[in-house]
Amino acid sequence: MPRLFSPKAPMTVVTSAAPRTARGPRVSIVIPVFNEEQNLAELYRRLAPVMDGIAGGAEAILVDDGSADRSLEILRDLASRDRRVRVISFNRNYGQHAAVFAGLEMSRGAVVVTLDADLQNPPEDIPKLLAKVAEGFDVVGGWREDRKDTPFRRFASRQVNSLLRRILRGVEFRDYGCMLRAYTRPVVDSMRMCEERSTFIPALACQFARRVAEVPVGHADRAAGESKYSLWKLFKLQADLFTGFTSAPLRMATIAGLLIAVLSVGFGGLLAIRRLIHGPEAEGLFTLFAILFFLIGAVFFALGILGEYVGRIYDQVRHRPRSVVAETINFAPEPEAGREREPRT
Repeated sequence: MPRLFSPKAPMTVVTSAAPRTARGPRVSIVIPVFNEEQNLAELYRRLAPVMDGIAGGAEAILVDDGSADRSLEILRDLASRDRRVRVISFNRNYGQHAAVFAGLEMSRGAVVVTLDADLQNPPEDIPKLLAKVAEGFDVVGGWREDRKDTPFRRFASRQVNSLLRRILRGVEFRDYGCMLRAYTRPVVDSMRMCEERSTFIPALACQFARRVAEVPVGHADRAAGESKYSLWKLFKLQADLFTGFTSAPLRMATIAGLLIAVLSVGFGGLLAIRRLIHGPEAEGLFTLFAILFFLIGAVFFALGILGEYVGRIYDQVRHRPRSVVAETINFAPEPEAGREREPRT
């Protein structure tokens, strides 16, 4: 039977699948994978020495997000050769953040590091984040000093970072888009208790962190394949940020509507006075049309903002799972006290 990762009851899923015991590794590395068959062998080759050097042990949780290529086959092979490699496979594609959330749910480490599979962020920089966590920080983000992305991606990233700095006042991350980040166990457990259907994990983590820090990390051109973030996905991310972390757009729409109404009444009075003074030829019919079109546009804009919030409510009240797990590898079953549990692969 496939298992569900439901935002309604995250604790139940995790307790049965990955209990946190003294036998677990100190660090869990969560990596979402979507059509990355060309990068996975090199990713493991570079990640394994990093895991070897982590005191207290490490595990790598690779989440196959419904890949259509040979990614899952390669992950199975890696997991068969190294028990530290644990694989979660979705029944279809749910998106990067759903994959990361599933990895967080199944992680056992006192510190959880997230990393992309495209090798743009070097796995060799993971010790930098762990060293900063050891100084007492709850969330440590990577800052891509010399980005190798296209101008459009850099521009979109600047807009997202600017928006989040205004929303998350007091948290001055320069690069929220970098997936190379480290979270302590209390922050991870707090995120697991959240019931949002869709969310932006780096911003969500900041809601529960007492101390945050940022360290410079490397950034390289994509080794193979292509970016999975299209223009539409970037737009959807912006909408999620607006509606998922603040109600300011609703207040802005209310204030804008009030100002437009006041200005419209004033302009109507001005046209009436002009008509009395200059006669019917001074009606300004085309001016009225322009104002009408502006008002209609403002109304539809406000309805769009309201629709975004209503859409999130609609997604939430259905209580559908974030993702469905079709297969897990190297997740040993843990019997519950008082009864035997059916083993899972």
